[in-house]
Amino acid sequence: MQPPQNPDPTAGLPPPAQPPGPMAGSTAAPGPVVGAGPVGAGGAPPRPRNRRLRLWLAMGAGIMTLLCLGGVGVFVSLYDSATEIKRSAPDAVVDNFLRAYLVKRDDKEAALYMCKTGGDFSKLEAFRADLQDREKKFSIGIRVSWRSLTVANEGGQTTVSTEIVRTITDGSERTSDRWRFVMVDQDGWRVCGGGQVS
Repeated sequence: MQPPQNPDPTAGLPPPAQPPGPMAGSTAAPGPVVGAGPVGAGGAPPRPRNRRLRLWLAMGAGIMTLLCLGGVGVFVSLYDSATEIKRSAPDAVVDNFLRAYLVKRDDKEAALYMCKTGGDFSKLEAFRADLQDREKKFSIGIRVSWRSLTVANEGGQTTVSTEIVRTITDGSERTSDRWRFVMVDQDGWRVCGGGQVS
């Protein structure tokens, strides 16, 4: 007789647990390990996204946008007040009118200081035409300036008087004439004509 063989020590025991992955004979690709996340640098899990940082960045961007819009509003307001046509004083209106009409020779700007209807500017137009003709005829430049402006109220009519000075740009000749401008109050003072005073 033969000696009895040692029975298998693993007989009757369940099979050993296998690590997750494809089963023997399976063709499926290995899947992720359940409960494990991505591993960051050095094997540490990555930090969760910083929601506070995003909140601060959004608040900062919102504040900068409001500051920019407020700055634009302030700029527009300052520009508007700086370029506003002030017609509160008759002498200031005549000063601006003469600068626009005789110095810049800009009819559109001068019209801002002229009365809306009934003005007589024929003498002033002839004066400017004479300046332009002399400049062209003699190939010279003529600079126009004026002295102090005097406001007067005679019989209910407001006038502004000044001395208009014409100077050849090389300084060789200078002449002056006394002028009086009629003023009317139409939503602020406006020039409504003018002429030389003898």
